[in-house]
Amino acid sequence: MTRGLRGATTVEHNQADEMITRTKELIEEMVAENQVTPDMISHVFISVTADLNAVFPAKALRQLPNWTFVPVMCMKEIEVPNSLDKCIRVMMVVNTTVHQQDIKHIFHHGAIQLRPDLTEKAVNNR
Repeated sequence: MTRGLRGATTVEHNQADEMITRTKELIEEMVAENQVTPDMISHVFISVTADLNAVFPAKALRQLPNWTFVPVMCMKEIEVPNSLDKCIRVMMVVNTTVHQQDIKHIFHHGAIQLRPDLTEKAVNNR
């Protein structure tokens, strides 16, 4: 069956290097915590807030071993008043037998505030 793994992070600046680094860190922890390998992944959606346009965050996934054939799509997050700025959100759809309540969703940096109920280590800056 398929399950969605959620993750999100924030950056301080609209800079390509920082966006790639933070996205890569997030993806690496998402797959490690959920024991996911690239061949288990159906697809990955990555959204960014309107204030981020320096790079496609999907570029970070192409730096990971064996991710060449994982389908990835970037998109702009809807603009909701007073929502979190400079945020990168990830929805990874994987084939797994893990029960939904056992999926480990990962939130880093300022994005911890999005779903503190899903984070085990709700501390600032991870």
